[in-house]
Amino acid sequence: MSPVLAGALQLLALLVALGLSYRPLGDHMARVYSSERHLRVEKWIYKGIGADPSVEMRWPAYLRGVLAFSAVSLLFLYLLQRVQGSLPGSLGFVSIDPDQAFNTAASFVANTNWQSYYGEQAMGHVVQTGGLAVQNFLSAAVGIAVAVALVRGFARSRTGELGNFWSDLVRGVVRILLPISVIGALVLVACGAIQNFAGIHEVGQFTGGPQQWNGGAVASQEVIKELGTNGGGYFNANSAHPFENPNGLSNLFEIYLILVIPFALTRTFGRMVGSLRQGYAILGTMATIWLGFTALMMWTEFAHHGPAFDLAGGAMEGKETRFGIGGSSIFAVATTLTSTGAVNSFHSSYTGFGGGITMLGMQLGEIAPGGVGSGLYGMLIMAIIAVFLAGLMVGRTPEYLGRKIGTREIKFAACYILVTPALVLGFTAVAMALDTPSHSMTNSGAHGFSEILYAYTSGANNNGSAFAGLNADTQWFNTTIGIAMLLGRFLPMVFVLALAGSLAEQKPVPETAGTLRTEKPLFTGLLVGTILIVTGLTYFPALALGPLAEGLAA
Repeated sequence: MSPVLAGALQLLALLVALGLSYRPLGDHMARVYSSERHLRVEKWIYKGIGADPSVEMRWPAYLRGVLAFSAVSLLFLYLLQRVQGSLPGSLGFVSIDPDQAFNTAASFVANTNWQSYYGEQAMGHVVQTGGLAVQNFLSAAVGIAVAVALVRGFARSRTGELGNFWSDLVRGVVRILLPISVIGALVLVACGAIQNFAGIHEVGQFTGGPQQWNGGAVASQEVIKELGTNGGGYFNANSAHPFENPNGLSNLFEIYLILVIPFALTRTFGRMVGSLRQGYAILGTMATIWLGFTALMMWTEFAHHGPAFDLAGGAMEGKETRFGIGGSSIFAVATTLTSTGAVNSFHSSYTGFGGGITMLGMQLGEIAPGGVGSGLYGMLIMAIIAVFLAGLMVGRTPEYLGRKIGTREIKFAACYILVTPALVLGFTAVAMALDTPSHSMTNSGAHGFSEILYAYTSGANNNGSAFAGLNADTQWFNTTIGIAMLLGRFLPMVFVLALAGSLAEQKPVPETAGTLRTEKPLFTGLLVGTILIVTGLTYFPALALGPLAEGLAA
């Protein structure tokens, strides 16, 4: 079988699996967030944290819940790393330095999972399972909760109430993430991923001395790492490591886990607003961009540029032979068009254009299908921008899902789409202007610039993947990327929840002959164009200095 055909068949199998899961999972999540019934275990949790799940919250109260919970999570994870050397199960590892502990805590709480450390050489069992794995669940549940709050803003009228954050958080973990993770972990173990609490042991003799391997609860962390679009690996090689991703079947399953909730949330959205066709329009937009990027990535990486590429079957540098170019390309697009950041190959080794595709996927806002929750609310923000532009073209007040998009709403949407580019381009410019950050670059020229641009793009967009040539374990990068991750995660949430509150207060506007039909394919095309033009071109000058220049010079 040719490598191209193998890649196409993997993509087809993935589409079938996602299609079969779309309806049941989407409907289940709609029921979870619409039900008034609380499970017994949920009641115990509410009692333990002192929360009343029946109290409806307006957007400022909902936001305070998000920020307060995340701040406590950040502090807990930071302190856990700082005292690691005194904890049992630390495998002899010392406590984490302050700057790296801050960076890692910010990373996992912000659902970024950027890692400037070697997991198997820095983190013991307690930090991995009691700190990092727990945050994989909690940060993902926070993202879904914020998305559901925005959906309620469209679904409700003449009230500013968006639900209860604590109830949404607990339900997301107990009813969605945990059950799927238990099943998924068993699948990964069956595929060959490890799940134990073994210590460090030597494996044979190699040049330079014996090789050492860590054990760990890898499968259980791997499944929520992908399902929650987190991305932080137990090992430095991430999903290229055979303990995390043993074979082609596990690779395809992990890609499925990355995509299944973000895609299914579009049906949840349609159910909750009372129009499945609106959910299909958003799904169509996400799928169009994702499939386009995947096809472009596979074409770029399979393209042959000489005898070496012909013999290898394409650009195999930095890719695992057990996955090949097809499995690596699909994974790379899935992880950068969501906020996952897991890698089964090294993006820095991709062709110039291939590396640019991974970067552009993040720069679009990771909305096709995006992270759990963040992809849906990011796409809905872009839908509001698209409706506003359409209204300007025809000279009427824009409306979306029976809500008028006025000055207040468009200001919130505009602030949302401006925050991340300002962080990415601002930090990149400062890093390139100073001497110390540039010393961390392994490469010079266009590729070296891409390393810096990719790092801040990944951090501010809460992705977490990296061009591996950059030495990011410095005080500068640990601090600035940590700040970028926190601001890139929580500032947009402020505008999303403010927008949700504004929409929920409105009186529904009846449809007229002049109302833009946002459930039609025409709107899907308009939305795709808006995303590519408004968001993509923001980064075009920076991309021209990095991956585009490198690709054209090849």
